[in-house]
Amino acid sequence: MSKKIFILVGHPDAESFNRDLAYSYAEGARGKGHEVRIKNLSELKFDPILHRGYREIQELEPDLKAVQEDIRWCDHFVIFYPSWWSTMPALLKGFFDRVWLPGFAFKFHKNGLWWDGLLKGRSARVFVTSDAPPLFTRIIFGDTTNEIRKGILWFSGLSVSVKKIGPLKRISEEKKQKWLNKVKSWGSKAY
Repeated sequence: MSKKIFILVGHPDAESFNRDLAYSYAEGARGKGHEVRIKNLSELKFDPILHRGYREIQELEPDLKAVQEDIRWCDHFVIFYPSWWSTMPALLKGFFDRVWLPGFAFKFHKNGLWWDGLLKGRSARVFVTSDAPPLFTRIIFGDTTNEIRKGILWFSGLSVSVKKIGPLKRISEEKKQKWLNKVKSWGSKAY
């Protein structure tokens, strides 16, 4: 069954290995008949700072409005980003601060005790790259994906899974190609 897939390259560098992985995923997905839209965080024009918190919602820039439409459109939301200091890059966090708004991603009940995830019925796959081996970082730092997995995506109703890719420090071209091929295969399965 064909899926509508939206891919976000969450690396601030337009020429990163994360971008290469994301484009490989897209190639695999398109090769199996999935519809794919892809955006690079590095190319989006927006202010990543919530200047007044959620007390006063800032007008969304056109690029952020377009991303919200892509997320509404998709069945499967895929994100690639590097782990920096055991979390996502600041620009990606700022992106979520601005885009993941009440009325778009969630809605609190009037009693304030619960909420509705407004993106239910969609799945999300997060690929996190790291210079260190994933098992090593898990043992030393614990689950470094809780913020995006639960606090952002699951909170909004998405069914979420995470795949960590590493170690990438001093990776050979041969090993890079193996990762690109593996990710392309996952894209063909909308994994």
